[in-house]
Amino acid sequence: MIVSALVILGAALSIWGCKTSRSGYESAPYSAVLSNGNYELRDYPELTIVETPMPQAGGGENTGFGKLFRYITGNNKTRESLAMTTPVFISQDLHTMAFVLPAKASVENAPAPMDSSVSIKQIPAGRFAVLRFSGSRSAAKESECLALLRSWIADKALTAVEPPIYGYFDPPWTPSFLRRNEVMLRLTPKK
Repeated sequence: MIVSALVILGAALSIWGCKTSRSGYESAPYSAVLSNGNYELRDYPELTIVETPMPQAGGGENTGFGKLFRYITGNNKTRESLAMTTPVFISQDLHTMAFVLPAKASVENAPAPMDSSVSIKQIPAGRFAVLRFSGSRSAAKESECLALLRSWIADKALTAVEPPIYGYFDPPWTPSFLRRNEVMLRLTPKK
């Protein structure tokens, strides 16, 4: 009985720890214009990001993540450490990975990268359609969610601009059913 209670308590603490692990990070700010279950229309301000290509072969995601992580932990020209933020953005079509820099950072004041394959950029402000989903990263799940988001956008008589951006919020040890993932499409402004 005591062993069972300890196992249940341990499992509950693990789930709680995974769910709260993302709460300690600054997240890209936005305002929700419309919420409908897991779908949202969001207005994002201009975001400053640090970005790197993801090679298509040879551990692409980890290589991209490693370069970006090294940048925020001081592999930059001022040796400045920057806070980790959420989400990590991945553009499958452009084969890039990006970290959103903390709100105080801008293209003008962010430390210059030491690695020539890492660059500081801005994502222009705009309205995005977003679908939140859980699970581990997989091309099949991403394609399925992108199709669902495109259908929702069409039902709302909106028009999106490609390519999609995928946002991942959780560390790799988070169980897949607790992970927060998103697919985003920038909307064409109404005339």
